[in-house]
Amino acid sequence: MLTPKTPSGHTWKFYRIGGLDQVALENGTDLANLKHLDPKLWVALSCPVKGLELDEKTLALIDTDNDGRIRVPELLAAIEWSALVLNDLGILLKDSATVPLSAFNSATPAGLAALTSAKRILASLGKADASSISLAEASDTVRLFASTHLNGDGIITADSTASDDLKLLVAQIISTHGAQPDRSGVSGIDQARLDAFYADATAFTAWSDRGAAADVLTLGASTAAATAAVQAVSAKVDDYFSRTRLAAYDSRALAALNRSETEYLTLAAKDLSITASEVAGFPLARIAANQPLPLLAGVNPAWATALATLHASAVAPVFGAAKTELSEADWTALKSKVATFGAWSGTKAGAAVEPLGLERVKAILAANKQTELSALIAKDKALEPEFNAIASVEKILRYTRDFRALLHNFVNFFDFYSPDYLATFQAGTLYLDNRSTEFCIEVAGPAPLAAMSKAYIAYCDLKRAGSAPRKIAACFTQGDSDFLFVGRNGLFYDRQGRDWDAVITAIVDNPISVRQAFFSPYKKFVRMIEEQAAKRAAAADAESNARLAAAAEKTANADKTQPAPPKKFDVGVIAALGVAAGALGTVLGGLIGGFLGLGMWMPLGVLGIILVISGPSMAIAWLKLRQRNLGPILEANGWAINGRVKINIPFGTKLTERAVLPKGSELNLTDPYEDKKSAAQRRRVSVLLVLAGIVGGLFWQHESTGYYPWDSAATKQQVRDERAAAAALEKAKADLLKKDAEAKAASK
Repeated sequence: MLTPKTPSGHTWKFYRIGGLDQVALENGTDLANLKHLDPKLWVALSCPVKGLELDEKTLALIDTDNDGRIRVPELLAAIEWSALVLNDLGILLKDSATVPLSAFNSATPAGLAALTSAKRILASLGKADASSISLAEASDTVRLFASTHLNGDGIITADSTASDDLKLLVAQIISTHGAQPDRSGVSGIDQARLDAFYADATAFTAWSDRGAAADVLTLGASTAAATAAVQAVSAKVDDYFSRTRLAAYDSRALAALNRSETEYLTLAAKDLSITASEVAGFPLARIAANQPLPLLAGVNPAWATALATLHASAVAPVFGAAKTELSEADWTALKSKVATFGAWSGTKAGAAVEPLGLERVKAILAANKQTELSALIAKDKALEPEFNAIASVEKILRYTRDFRALLHNFVNFFDFYSPDYLATFQAGTLYLDNRSTEFCIEVAGPAPLAAMSKAYIAYCDLKRAGSAPRKIAACFTQGDSDFLFVGRNGLFYDRQGRDWDAVITAIVDNPISVRQAFFSPYKKFVRMIEEQAAKRAAAADAESNARLAAAAEKTANADKTQPAPPKKFDVGVIAALGVAAGALGTVLGGLIGGFLGLGMWMPLGVLGIILVISGPSMAIAWLKLRQRNLGPILEANGWAINGRVKINIPFGTKLTERAVLPKGSELNLTDPYEDKKSAAQRRRVSVLLVLAGIVGGLFWQHESTGYYPWDSAATKQQVRDERAAAAALEKAKADLLKKDAEAKAASK
C-alpha cells in the first residue's frame, strides 16, 4: 500500500490490485481532495451515460453539458456542489437512498434551501415529524408539483389560470404553437410561445384586413377562384402565345412548334390517357400565326379541364360566358385583373393561427389577455429558486445512492476486482458450455479495438420476448474453446435477474487458460490422426470402388482378353519392410530402455517428456494471458481508460467459473450406456502396448549392458568386469596391429 501526499497535504492510500495501483476513497476528506489528485492516477477519464448498470437519470444530472459522457471535471463539479449541500461528503460513499435531515448543511444557502425543501416535501406527504428523507419520497415531485399551479419553471398550464376564457386561450395557443411540459408533466406554454402566438395573431389579422380591400377583391367573392384558375394555366398559356408570335414571324417554324408527326406516332403506339405526361407537354391548341386560344373545343386533352375552369371562374366573370376564346391582349388583361389578389395571397402572415378562424383571432386580440398571461408566467418563474431547491433534494439523494458505485468504477475499479460487487459495465452472467462468465459487457457490436485486449471474446445477440434486442461481449477466462463457436446457444441473466436467449455471432480468438495450452498439442495430435485416418479411409474406399469397377469390367470382357501372368513375389519389398520394422523397433526399444534405465528418476523423465510436448504452447499462452487488458474492450464501448486494467490468471478464474458438482453430492460412475466392448478392447490394447514396451526395453538393456535390472549387484559387476577385460584385450590387439603396421612401413 502506497500513501503519497498531494500539494494540499492530504495523504492518499493506494492499493495494488490486479497489477494496477488504485487510489482508495474511504471518507469525505478523500472526496474533498479528489480535485488535487493527479488525473494520471485515475483509472478512467470519461465514461458513457448509457449502457451502465446505474440510473441514467443520476448520470444525466452529472453530465451537465448533455453530451452523453461524464468526464473528470463534471465529476469534480458534482462533488463540489454536494459539499455545499451536505455536512460530510462521506455520506456519498454510504450507498444509501436515505439521508438524515441533520446531514444537510444549514450553514450554506444551498444546504439550507435543500433542508427547507426536504421538510416541505415530507410535510406534503404527511410526514412532518420525520427525521430523514428517502429518494422515493423526494422523487414523487410530480405529485407534489401537480398539487400546485405554479411550480417555478416559467411554464403555465390551463389549470394555472382562474377563468374559463384563459383556460381556453392557453389550450388554443398549445394547439397552434405546440406545448412545453412543466415540472408536473402537464402541457403548458412559456413566454416565447405566448409572444409568438400574439405576433402571429396580429400579423394574420392585418393580412386578412388587407385582403378585404376593393383593389384586392377586383372580382368580389369570385376573385380567389379566378386567381387560382389563372395561376393554374399561366405558364402554359404564355407558352401558347409565344408560339403563335413565332409562327407569325416565320411560317417555316409551324411544323416544329406543333410537334412532329414522329412524336405522334410514338404516342400512338402506347396506351393513351388524357393526363399522360407526354400529351401534357404538347401545346394547349394547334399553333397558327396570331391564333386566339380556344377554351372549350380543340384544346389539348390533358389541359381541357383546367381551361374549362379558367373559362367558368375567370373569363366569364370578366368578359362574359359567351367568350370561348382568348386573344393575347385578353389574356394580358385577365392576368392584370387578378394580379393584386395574387400578390396579396403570396404575402400571407401568421398562418399558424389560421385554423382558429379570423373571427376568433380578432376576438382574442380584442380581449387583450397577453399582459395577464405574461404576468402569470413571470409569477411562476419567480418561484424557480424555491422549486429548484426541491429538485436539489432528489439530486443529492440520487448522489448518495449512486455516487459510491460511480466513483469505484471511475476513479478506481474496486468494484470490478471486488468479490462482493459487480462493476457498472458488467451487464450480467452468461451460461454456456458448462461455464458461467460474469465478464459480459453490453456493446453495439464487434469492434476491432476490442481485439487488442488479448482476451477470448464471444459476441452474443440477446433476445427476450417483449424487450428490445441487445448485444454483449462475453469474455471467457477459464477452460478451453473447443466447443465455443458461432451459432452456439446459451442463456444470459441480466442484473435484474431476467433471462435472455443468447447466441454467439462472432468470436475474437485468444488463449483462454494455461490448462487449455497444456492439452492443446495432444488434441492437435489426435485431430491429426483422425484427419489422416479419414483421408486413408476415403482413399481406401475410392480404391476399393475402383477395384470393383475393374473386376466388373474384367468379368464382362473375360472372353476377349488373355489372362495376365501371375505377379512375381518381390523379395526386395519384404526385405525393405523388415529393415524398416527392425529400425523402428530399435528406436522404440532404445527410448523405452533409456526411460527404464532412469530408475528412480523415471518420474522426472515423464515430466521432461510432458514439458517438451506442452511446454512451448504453455509458455506462449502464459505470455499472452499476462497481457489481457480490460481497457480496449471498454474503449470500444465509449470509455476513456487511463490505467492498464489487467486480467491476470487468478483473477480470470474468478470471472469465469466451470461446472462443479455441489458439495456432498454422490456420483455413480457406472454408465449403463457405456460401450463396454470398446472400453475392454482399449484397456487390453493399452496393457499389451505397455508390456511390449517393457519387454522391448528389457531386451534392449540386456543387449547394451549384458544384464537385466533384477540381476544381483555381483552379477552386474561381473558382467561389467568381463566387458572391461574384453575391451582392454581388443585395445591391446589394436595397439599391436598398429605397431606392426608402423614397423613394416619403416622397413620399407
